[in-house]
Amino acid sequence: MRVIGLETSCDETGVAVYDSARGLLAHALYSQVSLHEEYGGVVPELASRDHVRKTLPLLRQVLAEAGLRRTDIDGVAYTAGPGLIGALLVGAAIGRSLAWALGVPAVAVHHMEGHLLAPMLEENPPAFPFVALLVSGGHTQLMRVDGVGQYALLGDTLDDAAGEAFDKTAKLLGLGYPGGPALARLAERGDPARFHFTRPMVNRPGLEFSFSGLKTHALTTLRAEPLADEQTRADIARAFEDAVVDTLAIKCRRALEQTGLTRLVVAGGVSANRRLRERLDDMARPLAAAVYYPRLEFCTDNGAMIAYAGYQRLRAGQTEPLAFTAWPRWPLSEVAAPSA
Repeated sequence: MRVIGLETSCDETGVAVYDSARGLLAHALYSQVSLHEEYGGVVPELASRDHVRKTLPLLRQVLAEAGLRRTDIDGVAYTAGPGLIGALLVGAAIGRSLAWALGVPAVAVHHMEGHLLAPMLEENPPAFPFVALLVSGGHTQLMRVDGVGQYALLGDTLDDAAGEAFDKTAKLLGLGYPGGPALARLAERGDPARFHFTRPMVNRPGLEFSFSGLKTHALTTLRAEPLADEQTRADIARAFEDAVVDTLAIKCRRALEQTGLTRLVVAGGVSANRRLRERLDDMARPLAAAVYYPRLEFCTDNGAMIAYAGYQRLRAGQTEPLAFTAWPRWPLSEVAAPSA
């Protein structure tokens, strides 16, 4: 089965082709960073219009790279939520229309399910069951995963997601958009011993997260420094990053111990953070646990993860009616397992 995957949930247009026999055949991604940079964040209307411009050219590009014709496609998967409603509707309309024109089934995919299953595209994929840390600009969640569509929420963030806190703190430090990667680069030059930020909610039971206080801590630290030079800003960035990374690692260890599982999947945009990967690997070693990540290019939004997740649902017989919809808010725990 060959499945086209379309990802248009926010500010990146992703298209890919997944073949059940040969794996990922081709994928392409267009980032809108330069479009939104002057505004300091994503402008939803501009994002939607750019998806309209880019999706079909990327689709033609991916099919050419895969050596396929449109008639070689057996199914179409598209991101139906969560995300920006206008951007989602672009991908949903194109995906459902393409499937109708080709006479093949279509399936709506949950954006975070795509992220969660992205490590399955690697040579050493994790086996079920496992604990998943979904960490991005909009989500910081711990899930127990027993199979495709079998998701139990273990812990969620009470306020800002980790990626959101990265972006907001980066803005406080005068860094550009996107802020998370810029803050991580600045933190590389920081002195880890100069400032210490608290690790929120690690001294109470449970697996919930809270990162808004770290953003405030960064602001008050910055204001308290009479000379907020480049090194000071780097030191604050390092203290912030260390606090977020340590908090995530502590909660992941707790989740593994509570569930008795020995596999941890880490996915979403923040999973590309080098310091987070190092800290999680160190955390897992004494537990004899294995940590699985998607390759760096599949940490951010992409069509490959949607094509793979869509394939898993199509092969189980799940399809969408001719009418389509999109959900800007859609809890992953409400996604049903395929019936077959």
